[in-house]
Amino acid sequence: MNYKEVYQLDKYKYLGHGKNGKVYLMSDGRVIKICKLEKVCIAEYEVLKAAKGSPYFPKVYSRNGKVMIRDYVDGEILPSYIRKNGLSKTLAINLINLIEEFRRLGFKRLDIRGAHIYVQKDESVKVIDPASHKTWQEKYPRLMLKQLRKLKVSKKFYQILREERPDLYRLWKR
Repeated sequence: MNYKEVYQLDKYKYLGHGKNGKVYLMSDGRVIKICKLEKVCIAEYEVLKAAKGSPYFPKVYSRNGKVMIRDYVDGEILPSYIRKNGLSKTLAINLINLIEEFRRLGFKRLDIRGAHIYVQKDESVKVIDPASHKTWQEKYPRLMLKQLRKLKVSKKFYQILREERPDLYRLWKR
């Protein structure tokens, strides 16, 4: 199938591509994501459907084969945002709440790469590419914590975590 012709992709702004596919911004503020593999598209679509109403995930509208339409996620990726602005208490709490949202939604993977977390102007966070959250198991945010260490803000994050959520601090500090 020629997705470029069927979806008239030349009418839309190309936003970029990642490991899972290409993304185009439509004029109505939604995006068309064309996945490389249909199974990845199905998995991401199912996660976004399960997260319906969550402030941490974009709203998903439809999926057909390797193509999904969902809301656009604005903002700046977490590593870039922290390099420019540092880690505030608000952002740290929003990251903690994001991981807790994964648990609330029944996800097996309580983790996400920093490149898949978008920080909004108000320091709220949104997630893109959550395909493996129902299948891949991770009991704590290992990749996110590793990223915070690389950015040299993990001490501050753990301090806030200890103050705000001592129960999670004991689990995640190990």
